[in-house]
Amino acid sequence: MSVASDFEARRQAVVAAHLKPAEERPPSSARGVHHMALVCSDVENTVRFYQDMLGFPLVDVMENRDYPGSTHFFHDIGHGNLLAFFDFPGLDLGPYAEVLGGLHHIAISIEPPRWAQLRAKLDAAGVGYHEASGSSLYLADPDGARVELISDSLLNMYGHQVG
Repeated sequence: MSVASDFEARRQAVVAAHLKPAEERPPSSARGVHHMALVCSDVENTVRFYQDMLGFPLVDVMENRDYPGSTHFFHDIGHGNLLAFFDFPGLDLGPYAEVLGGLHHIAISIEPPRWAQLRAKLDAAGVGYHEASGSSLYLADPDGARVELISDSLLNMYGHQVG
């Protein structure tokens, strides 16, 4: 058996054991994502990137209740979802790293006309990205966290309904 077929066999075992047909799935116990929180090195750079470059308005700024001097701030990413950040001044945190249990990327759905505008804006600003499948732009934020801007609608991905 090849490595690829072994991986596919494992995926199919998970599907067989856990993925129920839509009509058999119970409703989720969650209402949605309140916010996702990431760590940033510089509040100002992060706000400029997410608000000014990507168009996600800054909606609140407060002190982090868990670390005096740390700022906790929020950007609106639509549909009642927030992307939040903390800075931790004085902790000398290392650079972004992909680790088990860590962030791989955040995929944010963008209406197709706005997606095209953002791609042009990224080009004009010289911000690098990787385009995939004609509907995804993968880029790094100022601290290296990966962001996917996807023109597919919510609950759809590359022509496939998710969920």
